[in-house]
Formats: sequence, structure tokens, C-alpha cells
Amino acid sequence: MLSLIIIVFILGYLAIAFEHQLHINKAASALFVGVLCWALYALNFTELLPESSIPDWFLQEAAHEEGDVRLHFLLEHQLVHIVSEISFILFFLMGAMTIVELVDAHEGFAIITARIQARSHTTLLCLICGIAFILSAILDNLTTTIVMISVLRKLVHQREARLVFAGMVVIAANAGGAWSVIGDVTTTMLWIKGKIGTVEVIQALLLPSIVCLVVPLAIAGYRMRGDRLEAAPKAEHLDKNIQPWHQYLFLSLGLLSLLSVPIFKAYTHLPPFMGMLMAMSGLWFVSELVGHTLDETTRSSTGVLSVLKRIDMPSILFFLGILLAVGCLSATGVLRELAVWLEQATGGRLEIVAVLIGLLSAIVDNVPLVAAGIEMYHHELNHPFWMMLAYCAGTGGSCLIIGSAAGVAAMGLERISFLWYLRKIAPLALFGYLAGFAVYLLQAMLF
Repeated sequence: MLSLIIIVFILGYLAIAFEHQLHINKAASALFVGVLCWALYALNFTELLPESSIPDWFLQEAAHEEGDVRLHFLLEHQLVHIVSEISFILFFLMGAMTIVELVDAHEGFAIITARIQARSHTTLLCLICGIAFILSAILDNLTTTIVMISVLRKLVHQREARLVFAGMVVIAANAGGAWSVIGDVTTTMLWIKGKIGTVEVIQALLLPSIVCLVVPLAIAGYRMRGDRLEAAPKAEHLDKNIQPWHQYLFLSLGLLSLLSVPIFKAYTHLPPFMGMLMAMSGLWFVSELVGHTLDETTRSSTGVLSVLKRIDMPSILFFLGILLAVGCLSATGVLRELAVWLEQATGGRLEIVAVLIGLLSAIVDNVPLVAAGIEMYHHELNHPFWMMLAYCAGTGGSCLIIGSAAGVAAMGLERISFLWYLRKIAPLALFGYLAGFAVYLLQAMLF
């Protein structure tokens, strides 16, 4: 039965990859596969979930409950735990999207785009990727991707060129998040578990992360040499009586709201989505107050209720489905067995294990893979393996569009095809990934 779950996951993955050929929305495929995997698991829990794998604390808590304790463990612990983790991500995503849409509705991003003087694709690509790299280390790769793609929509009006920019933003955001303990969820996991230090991870991974971006950026920039930006079409305000102070207010408050999220987490120790929801609600208050200075037509199109209708729900549902499917593989032990197999197949070579985990994180979620690695190894603080794992899990997901939260967000926002990304961006991401890892090894040898 475990083999059937794996087959269903693979078929679902192919359906997502060939979305345009099948004419079936990827969200429908992901949701179907996610629920079906859990259904197969629940229907065959007696075979797939041995009682010896259930921790003693749960056995004691469930001693008074009727029915099979394994089914209770599946429903009340495994499923609830995975759904809660997914909801953290989805609430975070919806909050970030709402803030960005509010800034955009009040034309805040026009202030940025009006000051960007780049006239060639190559120059603009370097500027956008550089900003994304730095911003993702301060915020996180998901929020950074949403913000930068919103800016790109104002600057790049050629569809094919904008897709390349969006793909490069994914690489930049993932590379930027790898060297900061708050930039990527896997790096944050290693930090919280006491495996890496804040300063040490910067020292070890900053240069490899820069190389991870610079290599694909150089190739993409070379391909775009000579391409000029099209003149922006004349802005249509749709009779909005938005004043410059509205733009400055929402741009500054929007960025400050996003920047407040990691600070909120650091001081309260609450999950990031709580800070994001608080930031969104604060901007919502401001929007309601500022709305009284606008006419009825403008107020109706810039208010939060109008903005919420523009949130990309298919992307959120796709995210829900794919994470449910990967969560099922984690709950059934498939990912853990995969990690053990990697250990055996590589003869314990930690460098190879880390590289392969990074590449696998482009196919399945990097969080359970890193979690398995943390449980498998017991090295001391700042051991090279933890640094390699942080780099590889953080940047390896760029090799496929659905290999990272940033990629999934870009896929939904810009309707990027899985196969298009595989042809155009994945080779660049792979070159950067391997080059950055080679720099890490060289750096470790020299210093």
C-alpha cells in the first residue's frame, strides 16, 4: 500500500508538471493527490502505522479513548500537526499577499518604479536580483518573491521577459534566505534546534550564496544583452483621486509591516504568521481611516474587502494540496527512509548527502528532509554538515518551480509553467547551486 501512495504522488506530480498539456489546473491535481494520499494512509493504517512507532506519551494520553490507538495517533497527532504547519504557511502567504495588494492598490510601488532608471534588461535584472537577495535575508524568501514580482509587473511588460525575471527572483530569494537564520524556514529550523549560530552561518554561507546567485545571473544577463525595456504604458488611474501622500504612506507602512514580522517573532516567539496577520490588520486599520479621504469609487477599489478578492486563491489551494501530499510521505516514513537510504548509498559522505538532500528538496518539501537530517545526525554546534545542509536545503529548491515556497508563489502569481521553468531556469539554478557548494568546500579547505 505504501507503494500505491508513492505512485499516486508521482502521478500527481506529473499532472502538475503537464498542467498545460492536460488542461487541468494544477491546484485541482494537487488537492486531489494530497487528500487521496491521506485517504489511502487512513484506510490502511493497520499496515502502515505499527504500534511500536507511537510514542509512549501518546499511548498514555489515549489510554482512555475507544478504538485503535494508531488511528487516533494518525488523526489527532500526525494529521493535525501537518495541517497546522501548512496553515501557518498559508495564513502567512495570505497576509503577505494582502499587504502587497494594498500597497499596489494605493499605487505605492509606482514610487519605486519611477526611480528605477535602468533601460536594459541586463541592468534591471542585476538590480532586481540584488534587492531580492538582500531583502530575503531580512524578511524571508516567500514575502520577498511576492513583493518583487509586484514591482516587476510595473516595470517589465513583455510576458516572456517577465517570466525570466520572475524565475531569477526565485533563485535570488532562495539564495538570500540561506545565509540568514530568519531568511529561510530550514535555516531557521537548524538555528532553533541549536545546530547553527547566527554569526557563524553568515560567515560560512554568505559567499557561497552570492555565488549561487551570481552564476545564473551572469548567464541570464548575457542572454539578455542588448534587450531594451519597453516604455511603460500610460498609467490609468480609473478616476482614483490618490494623492502622493497616499502612495508614500502605504509604501512605507507596507514595507515596515513586512519588516516587523521577524522582529515580532524574535520577541514574542510566536509563529511568523501571527506577526504577518498583525501587520495586515494594522495596515487594514490605516486603509479604513484613509478611505474617508477618498471618493466612493476610489474607496471601493482600494479597500481591503476589494483587495481580498484579488488574492490568488488557486495558488493557495495548490500550496495546500502539494504540502498535504508531501506531509503524507513524511507521516508514513517515506522521507525518513529516503534519508537513511541516502546515508547508506553515499557511504556516509556528508558532502554528497547534503547535495542530494538539496536536489531532493526541489521535488519534495525541504522541511521534512531537514527534520530527518537533524534526527539522523548528532554533530556539535556549527558542524560543517549543518552549514552544508542549510545551504543545500535553502537553495536546492530553486532547481524546480515547485521546490520552494518562493517558486510556488511565483508560479501562481505569474502563471509560470512547470515545463517552461524546467527548460529556461532550472539549468541556471543547478549551475548556481553546484558552484555555490563548490565555493563552500573551497572556503572550508582554505579557512
